[in-house]
Amino acid sequence: MAAVQGHLSNGADGPDGTDAGGEDTPPAFRHAVTALRGVRVRPEVELDPTPPPRRLAPYSYALEAVVTGAAGDDEELAEGRLILLHDPAGHDAWRGTFRLVTLVHADLEPEIAADPLLPEVCWSWLTGALEARGLPYGEPSGTVTRASSHYFGAMGEREPSTRIEIRASWTPSDHPPPEPAHPGPRRPEPTGEGAAERLGVPDTAGHLAAWCDLLCQIAGLPPAGATEAGVVSLPQRRGPQAR
Repeated sequence: MAAVQGHLSNGADGPDGTDAGGEDTPPAFRHAVTALRGVRVRPEVELDPTPPPRRLAPYSYALEAVVTGAAGDDEELAEGRLILLHDPAGHDAWRGTFRLVTLVHADLEPEIAADPLLPEVCWSWLTGALEARGLPYGEPSGTVTRASSHYFGAMGEREPSTRIEIRASWTPSDHPPPEPAHPGPRRPEPTGEGAAERLGVPDTAGHLAAWCDLLCQIAGLPPAGATEAGVVSLPQRRGPQAR
């Protein structure tokens, strides 16, 4: 497994253009991003920082991922994007100061795509991945879309294809920082073990790991380690796509 590499993209700057690692960036956001960058993922998952959207929240950070087959196999089985949003003032719709937004999609075999329960099953994979890791979350929202393509004319020889797409967002529950006993000068930023909890930062590393679990599941890969009873994955698709 490898940790997330790379540096904060320009898109992760604050609203005034300050780097997300600078002094003007909220300490809670810096801790949350540091945790994301330290996650170790399965070898089938290629995870890299990518420029995030700027208008969804004052502070944001994004990662993109591609799931491939066995080592040396260039077949893309699934891909997705995960965005961490932060608004220090809080957001009524989020019911918190952090929000995670994702887009995940993968191609399907025709017989799997025809399953009428597929959307419900795919949504349960997201919530199940979070719950399996014991991650508290709230205000989940999203869609599962099944899109079929049929080809005609010069492309008529191509087999019909179907793609599943999950768009979702949820609020990772945090640990509210304690209120100061009385007003006073600004206290130093918490450091060391437990600093994230004292700042009210959710377990962003755990949420990223759960998101990677979802990606691998929709890609048709077996769970990491021993086989887990009751876990159903999509069969791996035929027809590799050259990257």
